[in-house]
Amino acid sequence: MLDFLSNLKRTHYCGELRAKDEGRDAVVMGWVARRRDLGNLLFLDVRDRTGIVQVVFNKETQPAAHAKAEQARGEFVVAVEGKVLKRQKANPELASGEVEIVASKLHILNNAKTPPFPIEDEINAAEETRLRFRYLDLRRPKPHRNLALRHKIILEIRKVMDEMGFLEVETPMLTRSTPEGARDFLVPSRIHHGQFYALPQSPQIFKQILMIAGMDKYFQIVKCFRDEDQRADRQLEFTQLDLEMSFPRQEDIFHVIEQVMVRACAVAGVKAEASFPHMQYKDVIRKYGSDKPDVRFGMELHEVTHCFPEEARQKLQIEGNVFALAAPGAASYSRKQLDELTEKAKALKARGAYFVKVAAEGLSSTVEKLIGAENVKKIAEACGAKPGFPLFEWSESDKTWVSAQHPFTGIVDEDLEKLESAPWEVRSKGYDLVLNGYELGSGSIRIHRQDIQERLFKALGLTEEQLRRRFGFFLDALTYGTPPHGGIALGIDRVVMLLAGEKSIREVIAFAKTTAAQDLMAESPSAVDAAQLDELGIAIRPAKKAAQ
Repeated sequence: MLDFLSNLKRTHYCGELRAKDEGRDAVVMGWVARRRDLGNLLFLDVRDRTGIVQVVFNKETQPAAHAKAEQARGEFVVAVEGKVLKRQKANPELASGEVEIVASKLHILNNAKTPPFPIEDEINAAEETRLRFRYLDLRRPKPHRNLALRHKIILEIRKVMDEMGFLEVETPMLTRSTPEGARDFLVPSRIHHGQFYALPQSPQIFKQILMIAGMDKYFQIVKCFRDEDQRADRQLEFTQLDLEMSFPRQEDIFHVIEQVMVRACAVAGVKAEASFPHMQYKDVIRKYGSDKPDVRFGMELHEVTHCFPEEARQKLQIEGNVFALAAPGAASYSRKQLDELTEKAKALKARGAYFVKVAAEGLSSTVEKLIGAENVKKIAEACGAKPGFPLFEWSESDKTWVSAQHPFTGIVDEDLEKLESAPWEVRSKGYDLVLNGYELGSGSIRIHRQDIQERLFKALGLTEEQLRRRFGFFLDALTYGTPPHGGIALGIDRVVMLLAGEKSIREVIAFAKTTAAQDLMAESPSAVDAAQLDELGIAIRPAKKAAQ
């Protein structure tokens, strides 16, 4: 027989009881984490979001409570009345380990089936199983800690933004489709048949309009949506800190986001010091081969094309430049390990990988016969065994130049004259925040002049009709005195992931989707009733069969 909660009121959280509470009456509520029956003494570990407390049921002094405890099993929901006493032997693994509750009464509020995996920190359950039973997975201590950390980081971000004079303004979730790099999620309109809203990839246009509206400093902790392929640090829906400022220099925006990161890191007990190192795009690509390098490892790239004579280049089928990097400690790698590195390089679009072994007995290399011992030596010697991103990038699929970021990114002033004649040479006023190989944030000084914005759109090949259809209201807004402005968006999920020491953002999102873009718990996406589709005027076409 289950009990009712009635007017029973919790007095303490399980994990917050301490030696100072000795002698107090206590009522705790939670789930049975563990049960140990020693005959006359029966122990229940009761868990809530703060932790665990041990509860003792004595058959001789409280027979009714003991008899009730015999019915309790793992994950039963219970309320316990009793007195807090010091334990004879403290448990250092529990925050409440100095005390226990000697129970006078037990209320069993609900029963539970046996969970598909233990509700503990260290489990072997597959991620798919954990996500399918996410309500059980979230009972574990680590997910609790991650979500609590996320809460505290977001709270601290709001505090620091308020201290710096930013106003939090909400922008619409149902907006219009605009090209911003990824596919939009479309929402059909019931009232306006054949027309669609789009979920925002970012509040980009709206935050710029807020600058036109004179808000001066805007921020928002906002949900964004992008229909793109999934990976460990990416979700279809994600949360970002979005901010925009009027009349800023790049340094002003850098200062703001640096203060945000310093304070966010402090919440996790990590000391970060501003100002952060700044790198030019061309330099970071040359040194690391990536615009989001992990500089902890050093291993900078060094161009060694001059060490490969023309004859060697032809035999090795080298068409572009050759770069080398030093890998300390790798001289002892086996042939198998080197072959694996070569395959990894090819998977990352490199022509191949060649090795120079630097050992006490001298140098050796897989290409020494082709380039000569002197050039091998030069390679070893060459390795020593800040804002300014491109505005355009070449799209292989479209065979044209496309915007490397979004089409509202400002242009370096002296490059404006190249916009139509040499777009590949035009630099943007864009910038990224990178930590340990992860891009945490991206932003830019925006285009605030209508004439320059229209020139950029035309450079992207957009017709006047396309401009009016996609951006008409925004282009109109630009004609009413738009101030110079700029901003940045910071990926909250990735920030929390790194500060929590996790490798996947799914570990810091309450209800995450798999890499197959599914919510296994809610069984989403799912089919909908034909009546709903009829009301929207939508018909589902059969999926095309894959080519044989």
